[in-house]
Formats: sequence, structure tokens, C-alpha cells
Amino acid sequence: MSDHHLPGTPPVPLLLRRSGRARRISLRISQLDGRVTLTLPNGTPETEALAFAHSKESWIRGHLAARPDDELIRIGLHLPVEGRNRRIVTAPGRRVQLSDDQIAVPKGRESARLKSWLQTLARDRLVESSDHYGASVGREYSRITLRDTRSRWGSCSGQGALMFSWRLILAPPDVLRYVAAHEVAHLVEMNHSAAFWALVGRLYGPYDAPRGWLRENGAGLHRYRF
Repeated sequence: MSDHHLPGTPPVPLLLRRSGRARRISLRISQLDGRVTLTLPNGTPETEALAFAHSKESWIRGHLAARPDDELIRIGLHLPVEGRNRRIVTAPGRRVQLSDDQIAVPKGRESARLKSWLQTLARDRLVESSDHYGASVGREYSRITLRDTRSRWGSCSGQGALMFSWRLILAPPDVLRYVAAHEVAHLVEMNHSAAFWALVGRLYGPYDAPRGWLRENGAGLHRYRF
């Protein structure tokens, strides 16, 4: 990979990546962080890829301008918790307190305190859901790990270890439960076959709505910077 820039105000960083499978130059803008990546076949000169990017400058800048700005966690910000927007305020005591429309955080290191609290809440909810679905299929997972993954919301290893993104706690509860059901189903079916999806349906019920929510809104959960 190599780094270049599209000149202008502001300059746009470009990441050039070569691929033996690529047959033509392609351009992708990440919904998560706005990174602009050019993929080019082996043997294609970088100058040709950069010329392609220049020809698409208006399209690139238009998409970047339409991206929601990243939000740094701070007092006064509205943050979704379990799918409901809550205004971050200063707590009168030493504990994080959640109400219908607010989340109160003790003064000092608010971002770190809130992140830790959210991760604990996410673990509680995901353990509860995973235990429930695991009992339904008669399978036990070996452990649950929380990470801040960008490429997937959950995974299941061949050894029965479940991994989830802690940012699922920002999504509506039914979305979190769907992801838990999805990964627990992998304890039985380590694939995405028709049998796997039928099992997800038996565990969770109709899943098109939460799956669609993640496709449409999941990337936006990464705009909150802790």
C-alpha cells in the first residue's frame, strides 16, 4: 500500500492498494472513516490510478461532504444508548446514571468513564442474550470477548469463543439480540447456509429488520469518538 493525496482544499488522502485479483482500477470510500482507497491491478502504473482519482474528484468530495462529522464524547452531546438518544450531562455523584433522556457522567475523564460503563452494560446484555440462545440450542460458548471492531459486529470461533463489538449497546436492543442469536447459531452451523439462517430465524424470529438496521445505520455508530 502507498499513500498519496488529491490536491485541493482540503487535500484528500488517497490509499493505493495493489491486488492480483483486480482487473481494473476501482475506488472505494469507507463509510466508517471516509478513507479513500484505490485498488489497482498489478502492473498498472500508480500515475494511471491517480489520474483516475482526479477524474472522480467531484464525486469523491461530494461523498466526503455528505458524511456525518465524527463526534467527540463531551458534555452536552446526544449519544444513542440502547437505541435511544440521551444527552450527556455531569453527574452529581460518582456513578454513571442512565435515565430516559440523559446519561449522567461523573466530572473528570468523562469519555473514558462513559466508555467503560457502556462496555460493562454491553457485556451484561450480550451475556444475557447469548446464554438465552445458547440454552435454546443446547450449546455453551467458551467465552465472550468485546472489541471495537469495524469489519464485523460479532464472530464465533471453532472453539466456541464469541466476540462482539461493544458498540452494539448503542443500537436498539433488538439489534443487539439479533447479533447474539446470529453468533450463537454458529455454535451449531459454522457457515451461512440455508440451515444456518433457518436456525437464526428459530432463535430470534424474523430478522430482516435488525439486519437491515445494521446495514443502514451500523457505520454511524463508529462516528462517536471516545
